[in-house]
Amino acid sequence: MLFLIVSIVIQAGLIVHVIKTGRNQLWIWVLILLPFGVGALAYLAVEILPELLGSRTARRTARGFRRAMDPGADLRRYEDEARVTGNVASRQRYAEELTRHQRYDEAIAQYTQALSGLYEHDPNLMLGLARAQFASGDARAARATLDELIRQNPGFRSPDGHLLYARALAAEGEVARALEEYRVLAPSYPGAEAAVRYAQLLEAQGQHAEAQRVVRELLEQARIAPRHYRHAQREWLEAAQKLL
Repeated sequence: MLFLIVSIVIQAGLIVHVIKTGRNQLWIWVLILLPFGVGALAYLAVEILPELLGSRTARRTARGFRRAMDPGADLRRYEDEARVTGNVASRQRYAEELTRHQRYDEAIAQYTQALSGLYEHDPNLMLGLARAQFASGDARAARATLDELIRQNPGFRSPDGHLLYARALAAEGEVARALEEYRVLAPSYPGAEAAVRYAQLLEAQGQHAEAQRVVRELLEQARIAPRHYRHAQREWLEAAQKLL
């Protein structure tokens, strides 16, 4: 009986905390419908502990839980911010989230609006626009945006932008140029994706020996790399293994 009373008090306290702090109202149903220990621990792990610990890992874990519970929460919040403030930073966040939700045309419109005035040639906005254009299936527009980015910002460096440029060239059928971009990028790219895409394109062009060389070098580097690298790059390393 004492445990039941204590659990009800704690549960009620957590529900009050949800309401007072303006958190997602779905937590109320989680706390009510799930068994006491499960609902309370989930709320503490996702909402309370990350604030107390303040670590990047804790915040990232919390964001993952929140997105699983309410996938559109960030999108709605960024949309409200962009509508109310109308500034470049809020439009950029909204456009990035639209891209993540595969609403590419809307993302392109937001980036286009943000690229004006002092930010007309902002490299990060232009790179975001190119990502949305490529994801929408318009590789030509993406490459044109990246070409303009390079012309307007000759000192800007982005491994992800370089990778996107190579992918856009390949999608356009400019295979020789794409291979050259991959050849330059793959050794220095911070991850396995560039090397794997390079090897895949080489293989598709019948350059089997060169593709094997790229894959074996990548896998040898991964073998002696820290465990966290292999874990983070597991998807691409598995793709590399399939090319052997």
